[in-house]
Amino acid sequence: MAEPGSELATYAWLTERSGLGELLGCADAGMSLIRLYRTSDLLVKNRQTIESLFCARIGALFALETTVTLYDLTNTSFEGDAAGNHKGQPGHSKEKRSACPPVTLGLVLDGNGFVRRSRMFAGDVCESATLEEMIIGLQTPEGALVIMDRGIATESNIAWLAGHHYRYLVVSREGNRRFDTERPVEVVNKSGGSILVQRIVTEAATEARLSCSSSGRQEKEAGISSRFIEKFENGLAKLAAGLTSPRREKRHDRILQRIGRLQEKSHGIGRHYRIDVTRDATGDGAVVLSWEKVPVAGTMSTHPGV
Repeated sequence: MAEPGSELATYAWLTERSGLGELLGCADAGMSLIRLYRTSDLLVKNRQTIESLFCARIGALFALETTVTLYDLTNTSFEGDAAGNHKGQPGHSKEKRSACPPVTLGLVLDGNGFVRRSRMFAGDVCESATLEEMIIGLQTPEGALVIMDRGIATESNIAWLAGHHYRYLVVSREGNRRFDTERPVEVVNKSGGSILVQRIVTEAATEARLSCSSSGRQEKEAGISSRFIEKFENGLAKLAAGLTSPRREKRHDRILQRIGRLQEKSHGIGRHYRIDVTRDATGDGAVVLSWEKVPVAGTMSTHPGV
């Protein structure tokens, strides 16, 4: 009962493995699957009451303190137009089902993995705007540690948490990677891998930042970069070869357009190149295409694995 599952999985559990029917004195063998789906609608209508009772009961049974709150969101999609559900609104689908209206699901867990609160938002909701409502609604005490991913960890949310005396653990939204190889501390993870960690406290001593470097991640990111580099440079080489081949594109403006398309599809690799296109005597054509790799500091190219 403590393991979340679909209605179909619950139906199999009730009819094949559970003794709940005998314990409660009700026959579940003849119960149809559609009854569970209808029951889910009733549970959702009474969700807040049920969650509050469960939280209170679990806290009393296990003497748990409200010190850690893990907050995250995801979304799922409706089949059809969902005309009868106002929460099904056009938005970004994490399932990549752009044709189906999504609905956003928010979930708060405590440090022991118990669900403290859930909430359904419209599919077009801004995820970062939901934090304050959820934390206040939970009556989370001061000093609690709130854990979020980078999608929710906006500057305004960080400022709000600090202003209300909450601690936080987030993935930085900053794009600049930094790591001082002269002052790392080695940490061994559960799988035996080595991770180098550097702790930096801000000047105001209000925030500690951890920069981590993993050899496994470094190898993975280096492999990813090499594939995109090869594809990008092959595209440039093909354009350059076309400038000396008959019946190939040589117009200067079209060459620039094709370079732009290559950069769009390069997954960020294109920004690490300085590309020059030399015009011909008329100024309308291109005669030479050359490039030089100039890695941008603080990126995956210069700091793989950080």
